[in-house]
Amino acid sequence: MPKRKTVSTPKSAPAILFKDGLPLQAFAIMDSQDPAQWQLPHHNKQVIRALSGHIGIERTVDWQLLEKAVLLLSRYGDEGRRVIADPQIIINAARHLAGHYRAAGRQVPTALCVLI
Repeated sequence: MPKRKTVSTPKSAPAILFKDGLPLQAFAIMDSQDPAQWQLPHHNKQVIRALSGHIGIERTVDWQLLEKAVLLLSRYGDEGRRVIADPQIIINAARHLAGHYRAAGRQVPTALCVLI
């Protein structure tokens, strides 16, 4: 079972949940407050600094994780494994990942283009 950790924050801010050392915002599928449901991590742990405004979010993209996420969303999956989620959630995740490619000036993979 993945680690679930809560970090204390100032009283004005809600607690931040983590899965495998990454916050909710590091995942392309995070339609639940339950970290066990989060899928497709694609940021490194520096995303925490980005969320607090210290660095740009695009600097935290882990391109190896992003490429794996694209495979898991694609029609054929990664070695036969594919993300299981509602079609609209998959489309939203594909749009999110494509946004990272565009922000970096990279070509959006065909596997994402066919989904969005």
